[in-house]
Amino acid sequence: MAWYHINHPESVASPGLLVYPDRIKSNIQEMLRVAGNADRLRPHVKTYKCREIVALQMAAGIKKFKCATIAEAEMLALCGVGDILLAYQPAGPNANRYVDLMQEFPDIVFSALVDNIATAQTINQLASDKQIRIGLFIDLDVGMHRTGVQPGPEFLELKEYLQNSSNLIFRGLHIYDGHIRNFEIEDRKRVVAEAFDSLASMIEADNDIEIVAGGSPTFPVHALNPRFNLSPGTCLLWDQGYSQGFPDQRFLHAAILICRVISMPAKNMLCLDLGHKAVASEMPHPRVYFPELDQVEFISQSEEHLVIRLKETSGFNIGDVVYAIPMHICPTTALHQEMVVIEEGNVVDRWKVFARDRRITF
Repeated sequence: MAWYHINHPESVASPGLLVYPDRIKSNIQEMLRVAGNADRLRPHVKTYKCREIVALQMAAGIKKFKCATIAEAEMLALCGVGDILLAYQPAGPNANRYVDLMQEFPDIVFSALVDNIATAQTINQLASDKQIRIGLFIDLDVGMHRTGVQPGPEFLELKEYLQNSSNLIFRGLHIYDGHIRNFEIEDRKRVVAEAFDSLASMIEADNDIEIVAGGSPTFPVHALNPRFNLSPGTCLLWDQGYSQGFPDQRFLHAAILICRVISMPAKNMLCLDLGHKAVASEMPHPRVYFPELDQVEFISQSEEHLVIRLKETSGFNIGDVVYAIPMHICPTTALHQEMVVIEEGNVVDRWKVFARDRRITF
């Protein structure tokens, strides 16, 4: 029986997200192996947004985490995590929300990102008004051109401002290089070296700050630099996109979608209940990989339906189960209220995707 098969599929409604704790635990051990020790890890929770998976990592000795939303930060606080980095620059009401969260959990070390002096000044004033100190990481742009300040005079000016502001704490540097996705690991190493070359002097000059570098694609590259802390996220559940794109990484698929045939427009065509609302659809097809189907042609997808064509007469019947591995697991997880937990082929639990909402309390 394939690792993802469940013994009583009739007990699970579709479309549904299945997760496998033994495989998640294996991926945690592989993270630890690559990093060398738990202290270097600051995993990102955006992939799974789930308290139980945070707990599995904490049981393995991982103590600090990274998140992208205030809801995720609140989830981490409720899990008892002692060091939380909001890898996002709080703007507008979100700055106040984050401070409210910090004040609710005063024993936790909270930090956020900043990439310009104007925002730093706003946060500094907010900290002054609340009579607290707020920790900030400078977000650096090394080529992705999404957020961050580029190395140079603006960075130095921002750093000096943080260091001299009595209400702010300069905690370190955050460097995300999601644009580096070379298939060959040696090519990835070369591109990382080129992108980070301008940072060498900055890194050497600040031995007392934390440097959080990369995500899952460059995780094994940055692990070679003992100065960096590492923040992979996708590797906890893994997906087909990363499996195909980075074959050097030894993570296991730990999540899969269960869907069903709901119509058969022709003998070799299947309509599955796997629409935009069940699987991430921000990329072109294929958006899923069917491990038990060969030569699949994607015909159409809408909110609740996915139509595919097979090369031969399918042999399927209405109601038959089909398993599908997402190409991109992170936004797929956020489409599901719960994860159905599978052990030895049996449904043993259901984990809430706790931080999929934009707001929990704060």
